[in-house]
Amino acid sequence: MSDDKTSTATLEPTTAAPSAVVPGTSAVPAPGNADAMSAAKESLEDYTLRFAPRSYRKWSAGVVATSALGGIAYLADFSIGANIGISYGTVNAIFGIIVAAVIIFATGFPLAYYAARYNIDLDLITRGSGFGYYGSVVTNIIFATFTFIFFALEGSIMAQGLQLGLGIPQWIGYAVSTIIIIPLVIYGMKTLATLQVWTTPLWLLLMVVPVGYLLLSHPESIDAFFAFTGAAGEGGPNLASVMLAAGVCLSLMAQIAEQIDYLRFMPPKTAENKGAWWRAVILAGPGWVIFGAIKQIIGLFIAIYLIAKLDPAAAVHANEPVHQFLGVYEEMMPAWLAMTLAVVLVVISQIKINVTNAYSGSLAWTNSFTRITKSYPGRMVFVVVNLVIALILMESNMFEFLNTILGFYANCAMAWVVTVASDIAINKYLLKISPKVPEFRRGMLYAVNPVGFVSMLVSAGVSIAVFFGAFGSAVQPFSPIFAVGLALVLPPVLALATKGRYYLRRADDGIDLPMFDADGNPSDVKLLCHVTGLEFERPDMLRSGQDGPDGEPQFISSLALSTDKTGGLVLPAQK
Repeated sequence: MSDDKTSTATLEPTTAAPSAVVPGTSAVPAPGNADAMSAAKESLEDYTLRFAPRSYRKWSAGVVATSALGGIAYLADFSIGANIGISYGTVNAIFGIIVAAVIIFATGFPLAYYAARYNIDLDLITRGSGFGYYGSVVTNIIFATFTFIFFALEGSIMAQGLQLGLGIPQWIGYAVSTIIIIPLVIYGMKTLATLQVWTTPLWLLLMVVPVGYLLLSHPESIDAFFAFTGAAGEGGPNLASVMLAAGVCLSLMAQIAEQIDYLRFMPPKTAENKGAWWRAVILAGPGWVIFGAIKQIIGLFIAIYLIAKLDPAAAVHANEPVHQFLGVYEEMMPAWLAMTLAVVLVVISQIKINVTNAYSGSLAWTNSFTRITKSYPGRMVFVVVNLVIALILMESNMFEFLNTILGFYANCAMAWVVTVASDIAINKYLLKISPKVPEFRRGMLYAVNPVGFVSMLVSAGVSIAVFFGAFGSAVQPFSPIFAVGLALVLPPVLALATKGRYYLRRADDGIDLPMFDADGNPSDVKLLCHVTGLEFERPDMLRSGQDGPDGEPQFISSLALSTDKTGGLVLPAQK
């Protein structure tokens, strides 16, 4: 196999190709590949397993950013902030929130840039960033777990609102919060973008007004807020408590994958739109954590206000967002209106985030299942699977064990995201061992690349052991440091040790057309897939391992190749 410098150079932007269709020699779909045809037809809307083509990406950078930020309307942040503050006190909670936010922003930036620049989701980025074609399946499962955990958390919050406002038993509320999402997720990105854009103004109004009211009408609540010491009774900063708080917040690290599910639809970056393009990528990519941190602090602020100023017994429900906002609304308006607005806020927030959880989770499950089985059952199958798992968690009252669940999950999320970020920032740009342009297509990658795969397993395994006290109680609070530290250092160490030989199975995809246009954006030249009979844009295509009837080259889409059970369409490895 050729060295990685050659591999990288092969895929770097070259002279622009004209925007045109380059037909293959065979316009008749290959027989016997029903899975490829099914996947192709269904994924034309949501691009489940593939690169997002330019012909579909018609939104402006601002619309994409607004849609992506609409997905962070979740109320879990308010619960997380309240929980860690009640446990560790205001000062430790705020420091923990800041520590987590800095780590999430720094690691999220390279991932968001790659998604927006190359129009691929985090699974496709992960494949070429040290994990390999099959190695990234494990990270897909980690992400799918994130989506159903947070779907269950948001569904629980909605059920609390329905019980408080309408008297609906929680077990029924869990089912309602799950079922109403299904019809909203059927149609993919177009529907989600419309939903997020139109509901955001009302959501902002319902959330911001009560907080502004508290600050203006009860300025003394600020002193009470900073004086709150929590169950630990610590008045000043304590490193162990700060790291325990940060560990809970870091469970949200996988949220960058949901942001990327929107950012992959960014328009091409040009000289004319580069300012708006960069603002959108930063704000809606790693910038989501700034809004998340603010929401966590607000959740803690309102919880402390309820405990200190209204009723100390309010601590029982102070970590539940519906009670938080209801308590403030009741000071501003009649009780019936306060209850109505609190329920409306909870319902809107739950719908805004859980359509994204259901959508992104279905993509993750579908990607994994199709890669392993070479079969495509349809994305909606996995929408239902994800929601059933979430419903079981809700019915099991996972809300009572929130800190433990999120603290444990954070170790897996950090190991994955930091490993990918390390490979991009260090191995691709600093050491130049990993090919700079991401690769995701079957046949171009090795099945497993030990650089990312081993790094993630080791960092997750060690940090989980620390989390459960395997190395003693004194070290236990610092599991996030082990997860982040190992995931940051191991990828360059393993890349150097293996000399980068497991990144690319092939340096050449067999197509003599440039991958990028003059601006460095993925080319929109179209080629005909001989398996499906459909046209796909250049970055999604490879030369098929099966030539035409007269020995002429044929092309195949990455989508069709992922469902090829024979392996006969995959190009051989290059020596």
